[in-house]
Amino acid sequence: MAEIQLQIAGVLRGPEEAGEDGQLADNDKGSSPSTAARLTSERLQWWALVLVNIVFVVGGESVATLLGRIYYDQGGASLWMATVVQSCGTPLAIPLLLYFRRPKSSTVARPPLRKISAIYAGFGVLLAGSNLMHSYGLLYLPMSTYSLICATQLSFNAVFSYLLNKHRFTALVLNSVVVISFSAALVGVGHGSDGTNSSVPQGKFLAGFLLALSASAVFSLVLSLTQLTFDKVLRSGTFHDAVKMQFWSNTAAACVSVAGLFISGEWSTLAGEMQGYKKGKVSYAMNLTWTAISWQLTMTGMMGLVAAVSSLFTNVISTAGMALSPVIAVIFLRDRMDGTKVLAMLIAVWGFLSYVYQSYLDGVKLKKILPSCESRPQTTARGT
Repeated sequence: MAEIQLQIAGVLRGPEEAGEDGQLADNDKGSSPSTAARLTSERLQWWALVLVNIVFVVGGESVATLLGRIYYDQGGASLWMATVVQSCGTPLAIPLLLYFRRPKSSTVARPPLRKISAIYAGFGVLLAGSNLMHSYGLLYLPMSTYSLICATQLSFNAVFSYLLNKHRFTALVLNSVVVISFSAALVGVGHGSDGTNSSVPQGKFLAGFLLALSASAVFSLVLSLTQLTFDKVLRSGTFHDAVKMQFWSNTAAACVSVAGLFISGEWSTLAGEMQGYKKGKVSYAMNLTWTAISWQLTMTGMMGLVAAVSSLFTNVISTAGMALSPVIAVIFLRDRMDGTKVLAMLIAVWGFLSYVYQSYLDGVKLKKILPSCESRPQTTARGT
């Protein structure tokens, strides 16, 4: 599964990148039936990998956001600690790095160490900045407003994907982007009634709004730059590359965040914060631990989706997960489920299925192209 190369006709990199003429980058030799069987097998493995990453993103992000809000409501006040836990779970990725090794048969040359190290460090700084702004946004805003603003992440990424990744947009993909953004916005509006249950500081709305908006823009930029790195620098989209990218970028982000924790002096208040936590020391430690684990799963899933599909698809899934947050709240926090939240989830499913259907249409197009590929000794690679 980890060795699947997602570069066949642009289709396996996601529907928005499929070429209009359907030309293939590399021509397979052999009979059409065997080629079709091989591509069908790879397609099934691709979907399995994508579905696992979707579960990581949707589940991890929903749980992490709720735990972050609970942290503040129960007496947590350290913005840098809330930032550290968003990236300090990287050791959990070590078993994946050891298991999903780089294919020995790979002919792709590795980029220079200095170059890739600079890229990882740059991503780390951007991620740390985005995480800190998200921490401010979640502290200063009700969860409803926070989710509403985070929905703009999809719009930012659509722009960055067009400018940096040269994505082509079909009507179905555009429909998916619009309705899922509307779904997340609907959750924000409908969830506003329980905003009084959160300990939100007074007079901080504008600062929280601008910081949450900036965080969404920066993180969207990171996702698009990550895809650009996979395409132009690593020139590979294996699961090993995705986990490695996530590991080193988040490690750099964790180092920046820990430095900020000590430089700001907030580290000296953590003992008192734990003592004053409303649900006790054990609950405080468990909250931070599971928040770190949830964010680690989320980032692993996101890097996997960027490598396997695209940064835009990753944001589509991430935004859809915001509409599922009320379900997690109902199960674990006994939140109230109303008609608005149900409608938001149905709209999110509609948008997601719209994107999946576009992927299906691209798969059908690929099957039609295969017979003609065999008769052409050479084909021109699809431009990006």
